[in-house]
Amino acid sequence: MRPGGAGCSAGLLLAVGWLLLAGLQGVCRANFTAVQDPGLGREGEGEGEGEGDEEGDSDGDEESEDDAEAEADADVSNKTIVKEVEFGMCTVTCGIGMREVILTNGCPGGESKCIVRVEECRGAVDCGWGKPISESLESVSLGCVHISPANRFKYVWKLLRPNQQAIVLPNDSAILEVHRETRPLAFQCDTLDNNEIVASIKFTIYTTTEMQMKRSLRPDTDAVLVFVLTIGVIMCIFVIFVLIFIIINWAAVKSFWGPKASTTEVQSELSSVRYKDSTSLDQSPAEIPAHEEDVLSEWNE
Repeated sequence: MRPGGAGCSAGLLLAVGWLLLAGLQGVCRANFTAVQDPGLGREGEGEGEGEGDEEGDSDGDEESEDDAEAEADADVSNKTIVKEVEFGMCTVTCGIGMREVILTNGCPGGESKCIVRVEECRGAVDCGWGKPISESLESVSLGCVHISPANRFKYVWKLLRPNQQAIVLPNDSAILEVHRETRPLAFQCDTLDNNEIVASIKFTIYTTTEMQMKRSLRPDTDAVLVFVLTIGVIMCIFVIFVLIFIIINWAAVKSFWGPKASTTEVQSELSSVRYKDSTSLDQSPAEIPAHEEDVLSEWNE
C-alpha cells in the first residue's frame, strides 16, 4: 500500500468521527429543547410529569418538616418538664441527720413519687440532756452527736462546773469513758464541722450510791407495772373469748335464756295482779255505800 492511500483513509476516518459527534450533539440539544420548550407536542405529558414530581417533592418536604417539628416539640416538651422536688422529714430534731429528696413530677415509669437521693439535714444545735450509751456501777460511756463517717467532725468535750468556767478535756473522739466519782458530774460535747458547732449535748453522771438507790427502787415499780399489764391482758383475752363463744353458740344461749325470761315475765304479771287485788281490798266499806247513794240520787233526778 502506498503512503498516500494510508493518509486518505486516516482523513476519512477523522471526518466520519467529527460527523458522528456533531450528530450526537444535535440530537441531545433537540431532546433538551423538547423538554424545556412548552410548545412541543409532548407539552402536556411533560407538564404532568413535572407537576407530579413537584407534588412528590412538596409532599416529601412537608412530611420532613412535620417530622422535624414533632421532634422539636418533643425536645422542647422534654426540656420544659418541671421537676418538682420535695424533702422528707429529717431523722433528728437536733444535731445532724438524714432526709430523703423526693421527686413528685418527672419520675420514670409514670410513678407519682420517686426518691432521688438521700442527703444530710440539720436540726437545732442544742440537743439538751442526753442518755449514756452504756453504764455500770463503775463507769459510763458517753457518745457525742455525729453521723458516719465519724472522723469527718471535730469533737470538744467539756467538764461543766457550777458558776465556773468549763474545763476542756483532752479527749477529741466521739466516745468518752468516764469513771464515777463521789459527786455527780456534768459533761458537754460539741460537734464541729468546718469549725462550726452543729450539735451540742450534755450528760449527767451520777455517783455509785445514787445508781444503787435507783436500781433498788426500780424493780418494785417495774413489778407493779408488769402485774397490772398482765392482769389487763388476761381480762381482755377472757372477754374476747366469751364474746366469740356467745357468737358461735348463739342458738344455745338463746334457748337457755328464753325460759328464764318467760318465768320472770310471768312472775312480774302475777305480782302486778296481786297488787291490784290488794289495792281493791284496801278500799273502806264506808266508801262503797256512799258511792251507791250518789248513784241513786242521780237516778232519781
